[in-house]
Amino acid sequence: MNVGEAAEMSGLPAKTIRYYEDIGLVHPARAANGYRDYSASDIHRLAFLRRARGLGFSIPDCRQLMALYEDRSRASHDVREIAAAHVEAIGEKLRELEQMRSTLKKLIHACHGDDRPDCPILEDIAGG
Repeated sequence: MNVGEAAEMSGLPAKTIRYYEDIGLVHPARAANGYRDYSASDIHRLAFLRRARGLGFSIPDCRQLMALYEDRSRASHDVREIAAAHVEAIGEKLRELEQMRSTLKKLIHACHGDDRPDCPILEDIAGG
């Protein structure tokens, strides 16, 4: 099937599919006319990648997860380590976001929000 059909079946944009091919995550066959020819296996890989990226895994993590998925002699602890590291990274990002939220709430509270030009929000952003 062509890239448009692969996009429809996998739920990924054609541009993303081409990018995944460029970086070696998928390797569709080429038809005699040179066009990409995606197999059912390629569609499965693309759907796998869509789900992994949807969970926030990085491209390098997706590469590792794909390799582990295809390795029937894999150790599940290898997969678990990748997922656990990702959960830790998510936790750190959540802590950072909560800190940003708290700071912004304080700045919003300090801002009068009137017609005067002084603004604690801008002062803080400017490093004042």
